[in-house]
Amino acid sequence: MPEGPSILILKEEVQQFAGKKVIEVSGNSSIELERLKDKKILSFKTWGKHFLICFEDFTVKIHLLMFGTYRINEQKNNIAPRLHLGFSSGEINFYTCSVKILEGPINQYYDWSEDVLNENWNPKKAKLSLEKIPKEMICDAILDQNIFSGVGNIIKNEVLYRCYVHPESLVGKIPPEKLDEIIAECSIYSFEFLYWKKKNELKKHWLAHTKKECKRCQLPLIKKQTGKKKRRSFFCTNCQQLHI
Repeated sequence: MPEGPSILILKEEVQQFAGKKVIEVSGNSSIELERLKDKKILSFKTWGKHFLICFEDFTVKIHLLMFGTYRINEQKNNIAPRLHLGFSSGEINFYTCSVKILEGPINQYYDWSEDVLNENWNPKKAKLSLEKIPKEMICDAILDQNIFSGVGNIIKNEVLYRCYVHPESLVGKIPPEKLDEIIAECSIYSFEFLYWKKKNELKKHWLAHTKKECKRCQLPLIKKQTGKKKRRSFFCTNCQQLHI
């Protein structure tokens, strides 16, 4: 599943179509496709893993889910797009994704302060949200998009490794200063992810995700599905403290 930084890259890549009129629309999406035709795109926005195409009185929300992809100014061979938008010069195609229409002003749907890559990101609000779920495992809390919008499993694993915290630690048992460190790193690492992704060198910077050995302890890393979400965690039981 593409994480927040990858969706932000998509936003940057389609800026050539901001302010342009959609002259052709097709796809196998269930939305009313004709509604988009001859409409001008006012702007593109992102909220975490959501890609938003904003028109005057509605917004098209794209979620790439686990295996979604997109193509700009080209198409995939023999695969029908979920949504195709054609312009006077160029096109955008989305595949294997969720497409929905949000009516009215986009600000009524999203709290931008929950997005770790947004200029309005509010770590204090994240801290308050975490304090309300003391019995949740930190591995689940970090993936809660209403607390850390844009953070996915890669970021989760890397942040917890950086912060020396075991993924099955309970939120309420983690020392406040350590919780502050985790919150800060969720945003810091997301921006580093963005930088490395643009340079096509993201994987070479991974310290824990998909790795077999702890670089600090030279001991085997544990690979395990953790928490209610059952997402893959990679962690060291020697240096990542379990707070329970």
